Amino acid sequence: MPRAVNTENLALLKRAQSRALSPENPTGARGAGAMAETGPCETHARDLGKGWKISPCIYIEPGETAAIGDIEGPGAIQTMWFTGRLSRDYILRVYWDGQLQPSVEAPLTDFFGTGWYDCENKIEMEFAQINSALIAHNPNHGLNGFFYMPFRKHCRITMENIGERRAQLYYLIHYELGPVDEDAAYFHAQFRRENPVQTAREYTLLDGVKGRGHYIGTMLNVGINGPNLWWGEGEIKFFLDGDGEYPTLCATGTEDYFGGAWGWSVDGRYTPFTTHYMGVHFIHEPRGAEDCQQRFSMYRWHVLDPVRFEKELRVTIQDLGWRRNGRIYLSRNDDFSSVSYWYQTLPTAPFPPLPSRDRLEVI
Repeated sequence: MPRAVNTENLALLKRAQSRALSPENPTGARGAGAMAETGPCETHARDLGKGWKISPCIYIEPGETAAIGDIEGPGAIQTMWFTGRLSRDYILRVYWDGQLQPSVEAPLTDFFGTGWYDCENKIEMEFAQINSALIAHNPNHGLNGFFYMPFRKHCRITMENIGERRAQLYYLIHYELGPVDEDAAYFHAQFRRENPVQTAREYTLLDGVKGRGHYIGTMLNVGINGPNLWWGEGEIKFFLDGDGEYPTLCATGTEDYFGGAWGWSVDGRYTPFTTHYMGVHFIHEPRGAEDCQQRFSMYRWHVLDPVRFEKELRVTIQDLGWRRNGRIYLSRNDDFSSVSYWYQTLPTAPFPPLPSRDRLEVI
């Protein structure tokens, strides 16, 4: 059973000020919300006037980057909500305390566990709910995040449109201004993709992390290349603080790490599930014609068991299945993409370059 939420903290007073960023208050300033006189819905509000939902969203032109957060600290991001015309064309980045390199960089859909969703190209339109402690995906594609993200000097949040069409973005980011605990680390998230995974080579979820911190979660998408045979035997490995060829932490298989067992099969069928700290929330079975690829999305939150490191961290997972007769393992060549989430001290080591738009494409 998940540990119960500690409601005692709800009664504690804190010397902090509540703020929120949205298209109706893009600066988050006190008393500055709902002041827009022009905006995407000004014609809809023509009979009601100022203060009646004139600017509920923003537009981001192709090739442009919108600054949706510019906050002087100290403080902390508390929750985030996004929706709009969703696909991997929209890149979320977060920068802490004046760093030039981002500490968060991922396609918006992947960050929130909807990596297969591509509204622009009508791919994988079916809805798959996520009902978890840190991310919720709710009807109709409401993306919600509950990561607590403290900062001391400054927070900058941007959204880049790398697509060919104008992006429509709705957002609401709650934050507080107030003192930050001296032991508080900085939130990080990094996207990676490899399609196909190389034969007999482990897929890298995360590498190059330097500093002190703890790993708190994995979001993984797997698209089957070739026959739809079982693929989830791969071990996830955590290499901590100078580990060489062999890791300190090693799980027994992909389905085990994400909290299930025996291939998530019930009565011979894959069975999706979503829980507080782990789930396989999306399982796509082919419908025929050009749709011939099984697809999976899953998450694991290390809320109760964060993976702690003092100096460095590397995380890998294997793309491993069975040959058809089940007599021997098969190193596979599937489509793996992921977001890793962790907290660490600054500075942030620069991330590997984000894949090009063609390499991000859902295919």
